[in-house]
Amino acid sequence: MSSTESGYSRKNPFPATLSVNRKLTGEGSNKDTRHFEISLSGSGLDYEVGDSLGVFPSNNPALVELVLKELGFTGAEPVTTADGAPAPLRDALLKSYILTEPSKQLLQAVSERDSSGAFLANLLLPEEKASLENFLWGRDVLDVLQEFSAARFTPEEFVKLLRKLQPRLYSIASSQRVVGESVHLTIAVVRYGVEHSPRRREGVCSTFLAERAESSVPVFVHTAKHFRVPENPDAPAIMVGPGTGIAPFRAFLQERQASGAKGPNWLFFGEQKSASDFFYKDEFEAAIASGALSKFTTAFSRDQAEKIYVQHRMLEHGAELYDWLEKGSFFYVCGDAKNMAKDVDAALHSIVEKHGAKTPEQAKEYVDALKKEKRYRKDVY
Repeated sequence: MSSTESGYSRKNPFPATLSVNRKLTGEGSNKDTRHFEISLSGSGLDYEVGDSLGVFPSNNPALVELVLKELGFTGAEPVTTADGAPAPLRDALLKSYILTEPSKQLLQAVSERDSSGAFLANLLLPEEKASLENFLWGRDVLDVLQEFSAARFTPEEFVKLLRKLQPRLYSIASSQRVVGESVHLTIAVVRYGVEHSPRRREGVCSTFLAERAESSVPVFVHTAKHFRVPENPDAPAIMVGPGTGIAPFRAFLQERQASGAKGPNWLFFGEQKSASDFFYKDEFEAAIASGALSKFTTAFSRDQAEKIYVQHRMLEHGAELYDWLEKGSFFYVCGDAKNMAKDVDAALHSIVEKHGAKTPEQAKEYVDALKKEKRYRKDVY
């Protein structure tokens, strides 16, 4: 049943239950990456591999209390939420508004109400975009209220200066053919320090799932028709998924195995250290043993002096990778759009140029043709 048929959607999320919260990273890891399983029992929600799950988080109650204290509010004051409904201020700050990133409206209001913040108005000019980004890095709403404490607001004025809290989309890491009324996610929990404050910063949704989602997790299915397993079950698939980008490919392998697809699968996975960051190692080794995974290439960047990433492994296996493409393979990449996906794309062009004996222009035409044939598919964020 689709989201619309089930009655659950982004506008009406299903109150799901978090059933598994398991750490994937081991001792000595620099990260906290987790495997989550969320029960969709009773929702009627269906998903396909390649889809994402939308999760509506709540803010950290400790941060909400600090904001209320800084403003001198009790939290019981009546306000209007971002959706236009009445609510006590504490509830609105917990579930309705972004507290981790100050809005431009808040900065503008602060610049008008606190003389020491007058410079903020200048940062909001279009030509000062880079300076504004630099100022905002690691700063949340509480920082702004503490730094410019002369700026005062009524509860209603304050919430009108905040942006609406949005759901986060996570690539689904399971096939419904295998897990039934459940959905799996692979998420790195975001926590970091900043120079200007002793308070640790954290990702809203990743810490919500890791630490605060005890009873209900509001979710919906976000369809991604562009990111599907090959329509032809005999077609080969090359999948490049470093870090949490492994999520959809775990789902792809489950799906292809469960559906009896005969096409070979080649997975590239990268992380920092094999001893502590080898997600789903047992599963992938079992998939190799069963033949579901034909080739498995790993890149652990910090296991040697020189950092090695998935794009380096692609180049090392360039001749074979090109041969797979020539035999009709689909090429998938999932993960960070800013750096990794660009580096993988550059490596792909280089491989086609070298092993296809093509000029840079001809290599570009080849890769563009892959995209046009929908054999080059990306899920990047």
